[in-house]
Amino acid sequence: MLKQSTRWLAAVGAAGALVAAAATPAVGAAAAIEPYFQDATLAVGSTGTTRNLFLYADEPTSLTDVSVRYDYRSLAGKITVAPDDGQKCTTPESGVLVCAEPQDVSLYELPPLGSGLYRGVTKRVRITTTDDAKVGDSGDVAVSFQAAGGRQGSYTSRVRVGEGVDLAGGPFTEHASKPGGKFTVPLAVANVGDKVVKGFAAVFDLDYSIRTRDRFSNCLYSGDHLLSCQFDEEIPVGEGLATTLDFELAKDTYAPSNQSGYAQFMTTADFEDLTRVREAAGARAATSGGGPKLTLAEAPSRMRQADQTDVGPGYDYTGWTIKTTGKNGVDLAAIGATLKGRAGDVVTATVGFRNNGPATLDAVNEDFEAPTHTAVELPPGTSAVEVPATCELQQGTRTYVCPSEMLLVAGKTYTMEFRLRIDKVIANARGAVQVNAPCECPSGGIFTGDTKPANDKAPIVVNAGPGGGAGGGGGEDDGGALPITGSPVGLLAGLGGLLLVAGAGGYLLARRRSARFVA
Repeated sequence: MLKQSTRWLAAVGAAGALVAAAATPAVGAAAAIEPYFQDATLAVGSTGTTRNLFLYADEPTSLTDVSVRYDYRSLAGKITVAPDDGQKCTTPESGVLVCAEPQDVSLYELPPLGSGLYRGVTKRVRITTTDDAKVGDSGDVAVSFQAAGGRQGSYTSRVRVGEGVDLAGGPFTEHASKPGGKFTVPLAVANVGDKVVKGFAAVFDLDYSIRTRDRFSNCLYSGDHLLSCQFDEEIPVGEGLATTLDFELAKDTYAPSNQSGYAQFMTTADFEDLTRVREAAGARAATSGGGPKLTLAEAPSRMRQADQTDVGPGYDYTGWTIKTTGKNGVDLAAIGATLKGRAGDVVTATVGFRNNGPATLDAVNEDFEAPTHTAVELPPGTSAVEVPATCELQQGTRTYVCPSEMLLVAGKTYTMEFRLRIDKVIANARGAVQVNAPCECPSGGIFTGDTKPANDKAPIVVNAGPGGGAGGGGGEDDGGALPITGSPVGLLAGLGGLLLVAGAGGYLLARRRSARFVA
């Protein structure tokens, strides 16, 4: 099944970051913790589903003595909630489960670097139906947590009982195109269950480079990126539906390379469970197309008689590999700084690199590894007062190594700030910034395809003066910890992108999209 089994994971880790703060539950004051527990639709007689409680904050936080309370009394006798990760739980009354987290729950920053949004996850619970559950039953699960120091919060999610169906995606296909070229891919889905599927959705995971000019009225878009489509067609048992999608590669696609795209099919109810939180969470608005409706086949349009859920996930997706032909490379150029000050002054060095293009470097994948690393060697006579949280000092040196974002857009500048104290004024004290620097990571951290390695290094120069500092050529995109500015880069180029469609807890591609990239 290739690597797709690693891409379609419940409960994104940032995943991500299904990550922009605008696309997640709103966080309050610095100390506030906001919980989220995704809705669920359960099939009668199925093995149920697992859910995690997600905790969000706007500062790094570690919670101790955490307990989570699941109150499902509105569905007592219809569903059960049970521990699924070996945690110790009690049932103080019917329809209530209280679980103690075996370890502290730490909230880590979600991508992109410097997002200012932090997320932690508690142990899973499994939600199943009982023998008394009937199609159409519905109720709430009120989930609350308590932690040391008076930390607490609650979230109420919806649980429905529906019919079980089974969707399967069409075969994976391969295609070819040059940067800026157009190509067409099949979109096929089949009903491999024993009940008619009455309406469904397709949620897309497309590489940054894959764009579309179509604007179907039943689909959602972020710029030129296709996010999802909803269909009201029925799929009879044992039959399938198919259509085609027209895509094109962005002109800044790296070549030669392989680009990829995927679509996961889900029932209408499962899609609602995924997305109902969007408006309440303040998700950045995705836009519906103004063109004709995308249809897979002609079928009678009927109202849903019951909510449905996919009871056979795992092969409910399809995908495409696009071989990008020709040559389109990347030049990463280091940005240094010129600083002036007196002994005892603290100055700011804004350093980093610029992607001179012509191609965008997209390393968003399941390997969790940045495409390049930047080494920052401090000038003699200075010491670091404040450095980006992602940078690490190399043992026995004065050099910090910092990972980049996962997506490095052509024409964009990626900078970070080092606050340096001038301990001793030394004329023309020189440090250095080196992009494509080696690191202690599996790939070595060096982007070997740089078309102009001669500009991979730039100086950091400190001299006596009235104080202050300047970067060595940063533009409007300078500042922060290697940020990317501009419009969203698609559904899953970060959790924020995912949350254009998905709920704040996430659903898709935890491994693929959970490293350092921006929405």
